[in-house]
Amino acid sequence: MKRRMFLKQAGAGIAAGAIAAPAVAQSQPAIRWRMASSYPKSLDTLYGTAEDIANRVGKITDGKFEIRVFAANEIVPPLQVLDAVQQGTVECGQSASYYYVGKNPAFAFDTALPFGMNCRQQNAWMYYGGGLELLRELFRQYNIINFPAGNTGTQMAGWYRKEIKTVNDLKGLKMRIAGIAGQVLSKLGVVPQQIGAGESYQALERGTIDAVEWVGPYDDEKLGFYKVAKYYYYPGWWEGSAQLSIYVNVKQWESLPKAYQEALEVACAEANIHMMAKYDAKNTGALRKLVSAGAQLRPFPRPVMEACLKAANELYQELSAKSPEFKKIYQAWVQYRDEQLLWFRVADFTYDNFIASAIQPAGAAKGKK
Repeated sequence: MKRRMFLKQAGAGIAAGAIAAPAVAQSQPAIRWRMASSYPKSLDTLYGTAEDIANRVGKITDGKFEIRVFAANEIVPPLQVLDAVQQGTVECGQSASYYYVGKNPAFAFDTALPFGMNCRQQNAWMYYGGGLELLRELFRQYNIINFPAGNTGTQMAGWYRKEIKTVNDLKGLKMRIAGIAGQVLSKLGVVPQQIGAGESYQALERGTIDAVEWVGPYDDEKLGFYKVAKYYYYPGWWEGSAQLSIYVNVKQWESLPKAYQEALEVACAEANIHMMAKYDAKNTGALRKLVSAGAQLRPFPRPVMEACLKAANELYQELSAKSPEFKKIYQAWVQYRDEQLLWFRVADFTYDNFIASAIQPAGAAKGKK
């Protein structure tokens, strides 16, 4: 008897909720936003994540808050997304802030700093180590609020027409590379070029540049770099991880109903998980295809890595002397990075190194006789 009464009351509650939910949704205003992305539609991990965020927001708000995503060059060029958001040309944008270090070198921290943290460490700093608070102080100066919304993980170091055996091989190398990393490499003789994904292949094919870095196997295969440069180097020490973000015009953000703000924050947080998972799932197969197509994998020699680390540390001191914002964030960032390394050396690095050396991948075993 009590069980039947409970089910009857529960059913009434569900029915009431079903009636009430549309009424709540209808009480919210219909809002239409535009999001400019720095990436072409062909990159389903990068541009696709912006669409995932927009779709998730729409579902959470029962279609009341609609965000329409525009690929690079549909509203603004890929490297002008931050400006478009700042000026209110669009309500929000998807980009990587290290494209904009010419405005302020501190923007690099929202994406990646050479010899910085991996994806997990970056997330720890952003969400629990004070990183998000520090960066929001910076972005507020540009009329923007930022939300972590994806990560590529550790990247490859790119495609080269010739082998890099010594530090001297870097001298005079014309390379597509963004932000602070280009400034580090310029200390070693590289001539950095900051151009978008769409133009990078043509520049490499025509010989306008000698090398190009992008992300990793899954995206690099789509862009076809292996067809015009065969040496594929790793690791991308300038991007131990690379965080992408959603940038929102502050005025537009503050005008949103609280429920819509929550929807956008939730969608960005989900995207931050899914982008990394997708890259991890897709990169292995893409790397096999690239090697089968003739790509030659090469690790950077340790002396080259050490020279780059030395140049990076010199640059950070120079930037700290010039930029109060960079100095403030760098001091907190480097302390947090070093603390994270203490923990990761104990558990993750030890485990990963053992597994990598002790267990032969199933694919490799098939090739043995």
